[in-house]
Amino acid sequence: MTAPVSTQPGPRNWLCQAAGAAAPPGGGEPRIAGSVGAIYRGRFAPSPTGPLHAGSLVAALASWLDARAHQGRWLLRIEDVDTPRCQPGAGQLIAEQLAACGLLPDEPPVCQSGRGALYQKALDQLVQGGMAYPCGCTRQAVAQALAASGQCRQRHGELVYPGTCRQGLKGRPARAWRFRTDKNEQKWLDVQAQQPSSAIDLIAHHARHASGDLQAQLVWQDRRLGPQGQDVCRDVGDFVLRRADGLWAYQLAVVVDDAAQGITHVVRGADLADNTARQILLQQALSLPTPRYLHTPLVRGANGDKLSKQHGAPPLDLHDPLQALNPAARLLGLPRQTGLAADALAAWVNAWRDTMPPDGPLSAPGARSLAIRSDAPTA
Repeated sequence: MTAPVSTQPGPRNWLCQAAGAAAPPGGGEPRIAGSVGAIYRGRFAPSPTGPLHAGSLVAALASWLDARAHQGRWLLRIEDVDTPRCQPGAGQLIAEQLAACGLLPDEPPVCQSGRGALYQKALDQLVQGGMAYPCGCTRQAVAQALAASGQCRQRHGELVYPGTCRQGLKGRPARAWRFRTDKNEQKWLDVQAQQPSSAIDLIAHHARHASGDLQAQLVWQDRRLGPQGQDVCRDVGDFVLRRADGLWAYQLAVVVDDAAQGITHVVRGADLADNTARQILLQQALSLPTPRYLHTPLVRGANGDKLSKQHGAPPLDLHDPLQALNPAARLLGLPRQTGLAADALAAWVNAWRDTMPPDGPLSAPGARSLAIRSDAPTA
């Protein structure tokens, strides 16, 4: 079964046109596992839902510093697949704000809204491999199914999909397309038979509970947070790849674009750390390389929640760029600077290089990165 092509148009701003969004610099096709080279390639990938604020500047600065400290290239990608939330002109404004802070990309910016053909190709590959399927469930139906089974959704928690449509739509029309997480547990086991221990970067822990059910936890190493783990099948369920409104889901788009642009290191806010296991599963399923990950501290509001545009975070005041950069640097553990912003950035690059190594030689985990340890407990 082939997934239907999305015909929903995306916004076309100057960034997309300038970059040639259909075939941007950095690669128009996702690269197969094993193709990550020795050159560091990082990126900052904001959504154009409004101007940059203090929280998003932390991720921008950290990703730029990491690339500069390791003689790499730094890219700007405007993640505008969620078109109803995007604001006209916000992508251009974000690029101008970054430039005012001295954070200039090494290649023309790329917009996701012109890259639907790449996402469609990836979805078709997953469908043909039996790793994606159509779903006819509404969010209300999923919530009702979970409530009927006695499962309660935690505040800010995932609405865990119960797998209702795994075995077919049963007469319901297809609404969305989902990734089948349960099929990948056996794939991890198959990978172990071919994986040399010296190349292990990621670990899938398996343990049998008293019920006899096999639980799998994908564990990955964050450069700042240390070991992180998630049982995606249990904690998230089969997640959406293409939404009921025809728009591409973040998880698929970011995996395809990171591979197409040859991204070797992802530096982003800690609020996105929970997405990493899902993205690694997709990289495995599509035989794409897995970058190294670093998740930065979050700027929080007075109520303790993450500062965000959705909750009214004010835009950056860049009349004096260093006044905006210093608080971001402080949150990253870097010393306060005075004088010119360019000199401050140079000092922070040196400090970052001393404290945040890129984690040794680059590897291409891709489809050959998971090992199984049967004696590990399930968190």
